[in-house]
Amino acid sequence: MNAEIRPVKTAAEIGFADLFAAARESLPGGGNVKAVRCDAFDRFAAQGLPHSRVEAWKYTDLRRMVRDAKPLAPRPDTAAKAATRKAAAGFAGLDFRRLLIVDGAFVPELSDLADLEPGVSIRATADALGLDDAPLWLEAGMAGDDPAAALNTAFAADGVIIAVDPNVVVARPIHLAFVTTADTPSAMFTRSSLALGAGAAITLVETHEGPDQSDYQVNAALRMNVGERARLDHVKVTSEGSAAMHIATLLAEIGANATYREFGFTTGGAVVRNQLFLKLAGEGTIANVHQASLLAGRQHADTTLTVDHAAPGSQSREVFKAVVDDEARAVFQGRITVQPGAQQTDARMMARALLLSDEAVANCKPELEIFADDVQCGHGTTTGALDDQLKFYLMARGIPEKEAEALLIQAFVGEVIDALARDDLREALTQTMLNWLRGRD
Repeated sequence: MNAEIRPVKTAAEIGFADLFAAARESLPGGGNVKAVRCDAFDRFAAQGLPHSRVEAWKYTDLRRMVRDAKPLAPRPDTAAKAATRKAAAGFAGLDFRRLLIVDGAFVPELSDLADLEPGVSIRATADALGLDDAPLWLEAGMAGDDPAAALNTAFAADGVIIAVDPNVVVARPIHLAFVTTADTPSAMFTRSSLALGAGAAITLVETHEGPDQSDYQVNAALRMNVGERARLDHVKVTSEGSAAMHIATLLAEIGANATYREFGFTTGGAVVRNQLFLKLAGEGTIANVHQASLLAGRQHADTTLTVDHAAPGSQSREVFKAVVDDEARAVFQGRITVQPGAQQTDARMMARALLLSDEAVANCKPELEIFADDVQCGHGTTTGALDDQLKFYLMARGIPEKEAEALLIQAFVGEVIDALARDDLREALTQTMLNWLRGRD
């Protein structure tokens, strides 16, 4: 007789089960949506929180890091909405169409919805969940059985759904501003999506912020479908509060001859995991991914990237930069997969980390999986300290030590910022970097 081995559930996993049982009837959506939610939670429950023995989560052990399941944040009241007046201050004054998501709920009255361009529609996820086709985009799709994505599917309550018709060029960038105001332990689960028609073009900016010392958890997902010949620039800035946990899943399917550019910038949050699943589904697709993390204290930031070349003649470039101070840890895991038949793929991946203290840690793990024979693919990684000779050169010309270090750090991170096409975004992210450097001083 064989004894059945059952994994011991953690307090957090038990808490998520109790939370889902209490909340599932009140979450938005009809019978079909509820069925998708239950299936997703069953998949999460079967695996539990990911841990270090799960290869994709090797360096970010949520089973250890997540001690409990926070209660779901209530919809924002008048006080919460008033607290968002200074949200996304680094982007104030820019001519962006701002859409405000407060404590996980889309707030139309505080969003810029006037004079939408013809061919552009914006609606709340909570409103769309009552439609019959909601399960089609609520599913995790390319994330497979990822437990964080499954947990998002189970609990997702609101977000923003954006659709752009074919050949529509959206002149003003759309800014998704996610703001947490709660000063008590709480959790937010958001699901947003962007459907970009053939030949369309848009810049999408996404920011996440919240109060320092507030114990909150964010699980956000964004699904994007980029049509043939379309152009999409997506910029994400993660500047959560100092005690926050931020888990985000991005799923992007990119059509033939489309151009997709992804920029990520992380400075805030106690634990951050940005996982990206990109599928280059059409011939001649171009995808560029630039990510930078500026970390200090005991921050932990993990960027995990999968780029799936599924069609011939596609090209991708991935650059990851991390500046790590004190006892912080930066993680980069990147995988390029070239499917059978995806001939003439051109893919390059590079990860570089700059360690500013003896206790700082950087884990970089780039990988290639190639199932075609006519390809050009490569990857590399470097980790090191500031160049003492360059620092001495600057100091010998009268530049104080801290300023010399700041100049070298700016030059190191500048490769990511300079890849941005828009001057206003480059200036905003440069200012974010300078604020971080001042905080370090």
